Amino acid sequence: MEGVSVRKIKKICVFCGANSGKDVAFVNAAFHLGEVLGKRKIDLVYGGGKLGLMGCVSTAVAQHERQVLGIIPSAFTVNNLVGETCGKEIKVATMQERLVMMMELSDAFIALPGGFGTLEELFQMISWAQLSIYNKPIGVLNINGFFNGLLSFVDHAVKQEFITPRARKILISATTADELVDKLQAFRFESDPALSKLKWSPSSSQKEKLDLTLRL
Repeated sequence: MEGVSVRKIKKICVFCGANSGKDVAFVNAAFHLGEVLGKRKIDLVYGGGKLGLMGCVSTAVAQHERQVLGIIPSAFTVNNLVGETCGKEIKVATMQERLVMMMELSDAFIALPGGFGTLEELFQMISWAQLSIYNKPIGVLNINGFFNGLLSFVDHAVKQEFITPRARKILISATTADELVDKLQAFRFESDPALSKLKWSPSSSQKEKLDLTLRL
């Protein structure tokens, strides 16, 4: 990455399935991602527990002696529903509180294959980045083309002018863990001039007026 300014990433939040999926490649990729994070001395933030791909990536990071932090809603800890978190654990009251804490404690975000919960987390982070609530990089690890359909849909939304080309750049993709982390480190956030004027501080009494032609 000669000639490219690299951002310092100390903690990456990983969103992924609590199931292992049909293809063993998903499990192998989750373990490999954890190994890559460990070797690069990057700590993990995730949703807690040890189920599915979540358990694979957290176990691999811990095996490389990096810190693992699971942020988990208290409801999931009843009757040991999701298993024991591999590392430290923070219990929160709601799903939204969990996501906000993930955003605050992480330097970047990666989505592995998963279901509705994974997609919700991924698109919530993209939406917050678009609104200039934060400027941290977001990427998907496209294992065996798992995210091909999603990426095609996003590109279709750009063509139909519901997503701007600038906003499209927020979502990074790669087929290997090393390539994806490299892209996250090289990412430079390009905010929308109008949206960047929004004041998200709780003390702000009013927001800047937005151009109604903005496509959120």
